[in-house]
Amino acid sequence: MNFAKLDDQQLVKLYISGNEEAFEVLILRHKNRVYNYIFMMVKNEALTEDIFQDAFIKIIKTLKGGRYNEEGKFLPWVMRICHNLVIDHFRKNKKMRMISESSSKNEDFNIFDILPLSDSNVEDEIVLDEIANHLETLVATLPESQRKVVEMRIYKGMSFKDIAEEEDVSINTALGRMRYALINLRRIIEEKDITVIS
Repeated sequence: MNFAKLDDQQLVKLYISGNEEAFEVLILRHKNRVYNYIFMMVKNEALTEDIFQDAFIKIIKTLKGGRYNEEGKFLPWVMRICHNLVIDHFRKNKKMRMISESSSKNEDFNIFDILPLSDSNVEDEIVLDEIANHLETLVATLPESQRKVVEMRIYKGMSFKDIAEEEDVSINTALGRMRYALINLRRIIEEKDITVIS
C-alpha cells in the first residue's frame, strides 16, 4: 500500500485500526510545520522538543482511546493541541515572545496558517487576535523593502522564489530582507517589552 497517496483521514483510520506505519507517515507529513510553529512561539529548541513530544503523546492517547472525532480535520486538530500546550506554557511563564528568525527559513511555514484555528475557546482566540494585531502594527514600522517582503511572505503566503521574482532581486536578497525584518521586529518587541498575556 502506498501510504503517501492517502489523505490524513485515511491514515488516521488505518492507525486507529492498528497500522503503526500509517501514523509514521502522518508525523513525517506534518512534523516540520508543527515543529516550526511551536519553535516560532517559544524560541527555544529544547522547549520546542518537549512540547512537540507532549503534543504527539496526547495525539496518540486520543486516537488510541477512540476519542478522536475531528472528521477530515487532522492538521488543524494537531495545531490546536500544540497551540494549547504553548499557551499553557506561557500562562506559567507570564510572557509570550512571538517572533523568531526560524519563520524565514521554512518555505512551508506561514504564521497565519495557524491563526484561524476552529473550535478554539474564547481566550485562545483573544490571544491570537492580539498576536495578529501586534504583528500588523509592528510590520508597518519596517523599512519599505523589509515590509514588502514580510507582507508578501506572511499575509500573501508567497514563497521566497516568488517574492524574489516579484521584487526583481535574488532569493538570497529576499531571504536577507526577511531576516533583517524579523531581527528588527524582535528588537522592537524587546524594547517595548510587548507581552500578550499579562
